[in-house]
Amino acid sequence: MFKGFSYSVQGASHVRRDLVCQDASAHVISERYAAAVAADGHGSKKHFRSNVGSQCAVDAVLETLARFYEDADSFEKEFPANHKRVIKNIEKQVISVWNNKVNAHLKENPVTDEERSKFTEAEFEAIPPESYYGTTLITAVCGIDYSFGFQIGDGSLVAVFEDGYAITPTEYDESAPANVTASMCNANASTMFRAFYEKDKKVIALYTSTDGLYTSFGSENDFLDYHVIITSQLKDLPEFSETVLKNITKRSHFGTEDDVSFACVCVDENVRANVDLINKRVAENKQKAADRRAALLKK
Repeated sequence: MFKGFSYSVQGASHVRRDLVCQDASAHVISERYAAAVAADGHGSKKHFRSNVGSQCAVDAVLETLARFYEDADSFEKEFPANHKRVIKNIEKQVISVWNNKVNAHLKENPVTDEERSKFTEAEFEAIPPESYYGTTLITAVCGIDYSFGFQIGDGSLVAVFEDGYAITPTEYDESAPANVTASMCNANASTMFRAFYEKDKKVIALYTSTDGLYTSFGSENDFLDYHVIITSQLKDLPEFSETVLKNITKRSHFGTEDDVSFACVCVDENVRANVDLINKRVAENKQKAADRRAALLKK
């Protein structure tokens, strides 16, 4: 029923600077649900273990979802009527599991002299230990007759529902303070998630990606059109996923030349039932893109 892929590639700027890839991604396929997860370690000075933090975030999601779905019948019975509360509980548990993981890593791997050498003593003491591992997180889940997702920080969650259009179902939180980066390492992280739940529209595919993918495009329209093109080829998974890897590797040399993570899960029968519609949307999007370019040339 479900299929998917997930890839993380090192950005060109990180290759030049000999920096590790700070992204992580994964997808999981089961009989009752499928999930696509991506995380982007912050990489700035005080987040010097963010590559570990991003992997811990991805692992925390997979472990938490598996726990919630241990009794899938009960979960699916309760979820529709209480989806806001259930998703909030999932988010809180993901944060808790992530904190446990990074604290365990720190205990087993104390901060080295080399890591401390980049700070004054006062600077280092002012950094909460969780911040060493700071990361974003984006999760999308296909269930039986429903879909949902949640994210903290930047990156993108894109959905293609039965109408064949690519949309971002989680909205930007305008209430978030401009000078505060939403992150797994924040003390109030559980209050900083954005989420969506959809039961009325059949989902064809869900995608998660880190911001390195978005910045490789010239506009949001081009970015969303890309997801429709990808959706048009999902019928050929898993073979097509190798093409995706080649493409995002190429895209890691565009825009900010950042690391790129891209993960997808889809409902195979919905993909196959809507091939003609998706191909129609691809053609429409190409024409709209041509019209936009023509309008710009007239200015």
